[in-house]
Amino acid sequence: MSSPIAPLPQAPMAEPPLLWLETVGVADVPRVGGKNASLGEMIGALGGAGVRVPPGFATTAASFRDYVAENGIATAMQAQLAAFKAGKASLQETGAAIRRLFLDGEFPAATAAAIREAYRELGRRRGLSDPAVAVRSSATAEDLPNASFAGQQETFLNVQGEATLLQACRACYASLFTDRAISYREMQGFDHLKVALSVGVQAMVRADLGGSGIMFTIDTESGFPGVVVISAAWGLGEPIVQGQVDPDRYLVFKAPLADPACVPILEKTLGGKARKMIYASGGSARTALVATRLRERKSFVLEDQDILQLARWSLAIEQHYGRPMDMEWGRDGEKGELWILQARPETVHGTRQSSTLRSWRLTSKAQPILRGAAVGEAIAAGPVRIAHSPDDIAGFPAGAVLVAEATDPDWVPLMRKAAGIITDHGGATSHAAIVSRELGLPAVIGTQQATSLLRDGQQVTLSCAGGEEGLVYDGVLDFSATDIDLAAIPKTRTAMMLNIATPAAALRSWRLPSQGVGLARMEFIINAVVKAHPMALLRFDAVTDPAARREIEALTSGYANKADYFVETLARGVARIAAPFHPHPVIVRMSDFKSNEYAHLLGGAGFEPVEENPMLGLRGASRYYSERYREGFVLECRAMVAARETIGADNIILMIPFCRTPAEADQVLALMAEHGLKRGEKGLQIYMMCEIPANVILTEEFAARFDGFSIGSNDLTQLVLGVDRDSAELRGLFDERDEAVKRMIADVIRRAHLCGIKVGICGEAPSNHPEFAAFLVECGIDSISLNPDSFVAAARRVAEAETARPGG
Repeated sequence: MSSPIAPLPQAPMAEPPLLWLETVGVADVPRVGGKNASLGEMIGALGGAGVRVPPGFATTAASFRDYVAENGIATAMQAQLAAFKAGKASLQETGAAIRRLFLDGEFPAATAAAIREAYRELGRRRGLSDPAVAVRSSATAEDLPNASFAGQQETFLNVQGEATLLQACRACYASLFTDRAISYREMQGFDHLKVALSVGVQAMVRADLGGSGIMFTIDTESGFPGVVVISAAWGLGEPIVQGQVDPDRYLVFKAPLADPACVPILEKTLGGKARKMIYASGGSARTALVATRLRERKSFVLEDQDILQLARWSLAIEQHYGRPMDMEWGRDGEKGELWILQARPETVHGTRQSSTLRSWRLTSKAQPILRGAAVGEAIAAGPVRIAHSPDDIAGFPAGAVLVAEATDPDWVPLMRKAAGIITDHGGATSHAAIVSRELGLPAVIGTQQATSLLRDGQQVTLSCAGGEEGLVYDGVLDFSATDIDLAAIPKTRTAMMLNIATPAAALRSWRLPSQGVGLARMEFIINAVVKAHPMALLRFDAVTDPAARREIEALTSGYANKADYFVETLARGVARIAAPFHPHPVIVRMSDFKSNEYAHLLGGAGFEPVEENPMLGLRGASRYYSERYREGFVLECRAMVAARETIGADNIILMIPFCRTPAEADQVLALMAEHGLKRGEKGLQIYMMCEIPANVILTEEFAARFDGFSIGSNDLTQLVLGVDRDSAELRGLFDERDEAVKRMIADVIRRAHLCGIKVGICGEAPSNHPEFAAFLVECGIDSISLNPDSFVAAARRVAEAETARPGG
């Protein structure tokens, strides 16, 4: 709650009524507010680094107070706020009355003259008379590290003419007391009467002819600080924040940004972009929302060089301020120039110091009825309440799931009552997404049809625990939430690593104190992200299934060559796993589908043999050089070169599965070298899965060819004991703790170490069986890799084993 009402300062102005942006900096927040101080800081401190910020000027907080004094607003305003706090007036009545006081006022003559003259000077600097300007509100208490005032006051675009500019400045003053701004300050505990407002006036960037968007120097869902997240849409940027448009999304890896040879773009997702905001051609409205053309909807707003330029600027801004940042940008459609329009601290993850990681999991299964972008990582359930206006708050039950087309700042009081949020439109940087993160609510954004498919009172479960895609289920499903105390996870001499299945899982797991990734299965990425059989892309004419052809055509739309789709998509998928753990090693196993599994990929059936026992058939190394798949393996190699060298994920180590003989190893390594993956060059290491008895028997021969081994305990157990690992009838015989298996493992660790080769293991046995973890430690295993949900238990068991080991 805000502090008690105090008299508003009435002292006359002791400084000019306005200041040019290039003369102010972060120390001037009390004079020109956070937004304008930040703009001035960037012009002065980062202009030399090439960061472009539109020129302009800002009225001072003293001008605001002088306006209040000139028009006798203070007494009436205090009375209105006192009535509101006493419960004698509603929020709506209070806000409307105070705003009218400002809108009906007149500027002191000196202030009005200064604004008019500065506007003319800005026109002279731009070579224009009556230049179009953006008029932005900048509160003196906004954008503090622990509170985001984003969207709480008004911005007016395409303002032209002196009289129109003065009216826009009045409207900015009035917007300090919109219903949402009053409500937000109440929630954050700010005194309304200690907040003043500065008006920033900047030359308009012709983003109406180009594009605009938002970017963060931190992953907005997981809090991972090693990426830049950029949203982009055609035209002016307001519809992105308001959730009226589904924007493009780009994810950029920070670490290689300084290397001009790298293009560290981890993700490019094409948004729907059905509408765009442009300048209105007539009437009183200054902007208009219009439909985009088909070409615009099918095209990315930004080229790669633009994405990288923005990312580099954002990194410079973050480094200057020393904290994660939230920025707005625009591209002038006339000159093609990029501009930074605004920068403020990111307030959700940037100040979070918690050492607790909460893990959410659905414990019952169902088919989702809606999909969208996930905000947060939580799960919520409750009755649906469809709202068409923020005025629906009166009948909104606390704990309901809010369903709306989109939200804007007027919806905040209603959103605070919800258990979760579902919208038709918007992306990860829309208002609904930003406020949901700040409120700690799970949200599924941009479902396209939530308001038409769901009904009031329907019980639903929304889950954001599965990664970037949020899912909505009919009914209330069972789910659990587990808190992990990161500070309590013991440190071990044995390297504790993670098995990562998908890029989304990597971002969710970055806070675990692992020493990298011991197993990233390429086939999981192909199945989840690429979806098409590589040979079907190389020989599309041979694909006869009409449905598969249609899906492949849709996936590869925009690619001149379908094989390029496979290479680029796989490279980015693998690099997104490597980025959160950089510079720790990330071991990527080349594809290990069996023929029956490959056949299930789009277009795959016609390229795979029918085998009696695929587990022992055309898989792993033997597949790579076979005439049936060799060209597909070349695409895998091209993708790994791109991930390591073009994107810059140079912490990737490659691993060959199911390598039966040293001669087979030689063939595969020669093929990899032929296509840019030569062991030892550019720091490349190549490991081998040790999962066949022959690998153990011929340890020294394989050690001469590879840089490390990773024990595949499932296949090794299967082949040592002669037990089908998938057989329900033989389940009791399949056990990694069998003495024969343990002797094999102990033998290969000992002999590999004599050859100077590291040995790790990837599997659940160390987590499920404490005695197995102790056995591995006793053997001197170098690393143990587990699924994220088993990491904590395994780390504790390994630490206990190390303590109990003689000399440990």
